[in-house]
Amino acid sequence: MSGICDPLKPAQGSPLLARDVPDVVTITSTCSEDRTRPKASHEFRFQGHPKPGGAIIYQIGDGQIQAPGPGHAFPPTHFVTTTRQPSIPTSSSSIVARDATTNSTTSVSSTQISHETTGSFSTSVSDVSLTRLTTSAVQSATLPGPTSTSGSINSVLQTSLQPSAPPFPTSIGSSDISIVNPSTLPSPSSTSVVGTLSASDIFRPIGTGAPLVPDAPKDHPCPRIGIQPQSRRLQTNKFYSALFLNEQKSPVFTFPYSVQWAKGDGQLQSWGFVVSHTEPEQWARADGQPGKDAGQWAFFGAPVGVEYIILSASELVVNSANMTPGLTTDTLEWGSVKANLFPPEWMTPVMTLPLLQGSAYITAEYHWGKPLIQSSVGFKNLTFAGALPNNLTHKYVAYLHNNHKWLIYITPLDSSYEVNRFDLDGRGSSINGPSLFNGVIQVAKVPRADGAATLNVRDNASPETDPEVIYDQSAGTYPIGVNITGTVDGKTGSYTLSWTKNGTQDQDLLMFALPHHTESMSYPDQNGLTNLQMRTTTKGMATAVKGDSWTMTEKDLPIEMGFSPWTPKVGNVDRYSDPVLEAVESFGADDIREDILGQTNVSSAYYDGKALAKFAAICYALHDVVGNDTLALSGLQPLKQAFGHHLENRQRWPWVYDDSWGGVVSVASYETNNPLEDFGNPYYNDHHFHYGYFVYAAAVIGYLDPEWLANSTNTDWVNMLVRDYAGSDLDDPYFPFSRAFDWYHGHSWAAGLLDSSDGKNQESSSEDTMASYAIKMWGSVTGDQYMEARGNLMLAIQKRSFADYYLYSSDNNAQPPKFIGNKAAGILFENKIDHTTYFGANPEYIQGIHMLPLLPFSTYIRDSKFVCEEWDAYFRDPDVIGAVSGGWRGILMANYAMCNTTTAREAYEFFTADDFDASYLDGGASKSWYTAFVAALVDGVIV
Repeated sequence: MSGICDPLKPAQGSPLLARDVPDVVTITSTCSEDRTRPKASHEFRFQGHPKPGGAIIYQIGDGQIQAPGPGHAFPPTHFVTTTRQPSIPTSSSSIVARDATTNSTTSVSSTQISHETTGSFSTSVSDVSLTRLTTSAVQSATLPGPTSTSGSINSVLQTSLQPSAPPFPTSIGSSDISIVNPSTLPSPSSTSVVGTLSASDIFRPIGTGAPLVPDAPKDHPCPRIGIQPQSRRLQTNKFYSALFLNEQKSPVFTFPYSVQWAKGDGQLQSWGFVVSHTEPEQWARADGQPGKDAGQWAFFGAPVGVEYIILSASELVVNSANMTPGLTTDTLEWGSVKANLFPPEWMTPVMTLPLLQGSAYITAEYHWGKPLIQSSVGFKNLTFAGALPNNLTHKYVAYLHNNHKWLIYITPLDSSYEVNRFDLDGRGSSINGPSLFNGVIQVAKVPRADGAATLNVRDNASPETDPEVIYDQSAGTYPIGVNITGTVDGKTGSYTLSWTKNGTQDQDLLMFALPHHTESMSYPDQNGLTNLQMRTTTKGMATAVKGDSWTMTEKDLPIEMGFSPWTPKVGNVDRYSDPVLEAVESFGADDIREDILGQTNVSSAYYDGKALAKFAAICYALHDVVGNDTLALSGLQPLKQAFGHHLENRQRWPWVYDDSWGGVVSVASYETNNPLEDFGNPYYNDHHFHYGYFVYAAAVIGYLDPEWLANSTNTDWVNMLVRDYAGSDLDDPYFPFSRAFDWYHGHSWAAGLLDSSDGKNQESSSEDTMASYAIKMWGSVTGDQYMEARGNLMLAIQKRSFADYYLYSSDNNAQPPKFIGNKAAGILFENKIDHTTYFGANPEYIQGIHMLPLLPFSTYIRDSKFVCEEWDAYFRDPDVIGAVSGGWRGILMANYAMCNTTTAREAYEFFTADDFDASYLDGGASKSWYTAFVAALVDGVIV
């Protein structure tokens, strides 16, 4: 594909022998581009060896890939390392940028993680191959072995490697403004409100043109470690980025399991993949603090690094030349990745793990290696249970020393495989498989009998109640990729996740669904729901579902929501009493006299975007709420000028196109070597927050000025930002598909190329919603019904997922009861939730970051029941709210208006008071918009 490197590589699953490689072969791959930019050439030099299995090492990108052929038993005589010689130099920066972790790592002792003491056990290993489930051979450990269930907990939020500035600047300033004659300017010709909406394919491409910003001055400072060339743009914010960041050792959270490369660490010093799942009693938690937390817990999270099961191979060891195994990734898609482990000097992987969210089994494809299944917790015993009914897959049952039960499924691809070839060693630390095994090994944990929860759709669950039976019925089948489609028809939208499967094709896949999936799953997919459930750390109880696809349906899309203040009861509020109109007009006249150019150019894409959105809302309120075209269009002129300042790339930190990862980024980190500059934007942090504000502002400008909208440079530039954070085209040559929004989790992840042992995270659910609302409104104004439909469906999905995972009403049953009293998550990671923020721990910060900005979507996401409960939990005491200073006071009061009509009147009186303190307005808010917003919550009628 244009713009992407795709050099020659060995066929997947076919070992490449040294004897198959000429003495010296040069393979050159040149990236062809549709735009003018330096071409990247990659040269690979292979040197063969006199014997099969000789050592070969080659380098691709920034990561070393080592691999061999099946003749690896022959000792290598020599090897040659090769180098990459790109026309754009690869950065050798030593910056190690991490996402939020902790100031201190707390070692969790075995007693904290349900460790049980062990003794020695007798051994009884059958030498008879068993083929029926009704017979068994039990192997037990006889010697003292590993029994470690220790892990580490990141219990203190570290802000030194995470942007910690507040979410708004404090300087306002004022300037002169020229009053225009509206009769000389065009009037809005588009509408911001639709009565109906239909889109059969919400993922239509936005565009494929080259980005309208210059190329980055050099290769991105974050190296692409071990990433094999592929045909699509790389993902930066997805669940698997730990595989190519930093030391490649942080976990990948697939839900309900986590997987991480052991990389020679741990008690067993393994080089395989650790597979973990923790129970709630193993989690760490911190008690809530009076004045900060309304819940009993302020924090909870699972330990990492507990080596329950390790999928490895005997070939994965450090060799005599002190060369170590390597990890590479390929087929990096929005919802899947393949992780490969290479023994030293091999040219093809000995094992490959297809990793997908919701996988019921962690699956390893073995390529002519000797399987090694390990456990630092220790195997108490291993039972061979024979062949499954499909007669293709063989089953083992393993009990660990903590009494957790794991199932191991063996599906050989070699017809000569002899069954029952896996043996438990005497110490109980490892299970050894046969040499030259070619096939699939899957592991799955059996949940405890007391770990189940009641399904809302229990009546539709499949009849099997034994978790083992459910696992057995799909073992041997596994997903290797996932596709998404979506449709919208009126206020109903649906999206379908369809998996590509490998292995046994005539049986259903088994995948785990999260609560927001099961709540919205459509018939007949509900028939696939089973009684097999596993607890996740941060997303409640996952339910196993049989089927190769799921369809989820949302029936309350806010398609009629426009730019006006909106309520669930009335919809778009477009009628106000005279006192309200007079107040909004008076405040708006002052607001547009602020220093628009100064506030929108403060060395931060985030701050600049918030300010642009603020003035866009002011202009809209003056135009459509008040009907004062003169003031509205007078404010619109400097707003367009300020927007054009960024469109022309004249801001303090210009934007550049990063061809390494595929995105529009601030040039800040290239110049300062600080990955956290501009809230981490250069490392793909928060792009949906930053660019969402720009897209919303552009939608308002385009609505008010059709001539501006008709300029293709303007629309292409805004579409570029949408493509960056919310691309809809899998094959976009410049941007990845859906960088921020996670279609499995139902919300976005803010963390980009910053490594964290607790996975991806997001701090502001409301700004996530803002990004989706911006897509909806830009699609509406530009007439792109597919984009508009996609934004509407994203909002509906977020409404559901946030109610489960972020914003907790008293009846929330997804999160732990001792945490939901906090009402809002704080920072939600894949592996923990911490009721705090990166910039402080005041309640107004923690709750308020999930409120701002207050715009029409706010009343859709934050229902009145939740708003009232949250207010009562934190701010009901007049002394408490009276002590809140700065822009947080305005945020809290505007949010308070959403509780009921009485609180809306109180908020109106607050903002319209003669002695109102302007410091209560943050850099993204205005008195005129807040006044219109809160007045709408009493139907605009205030006298």
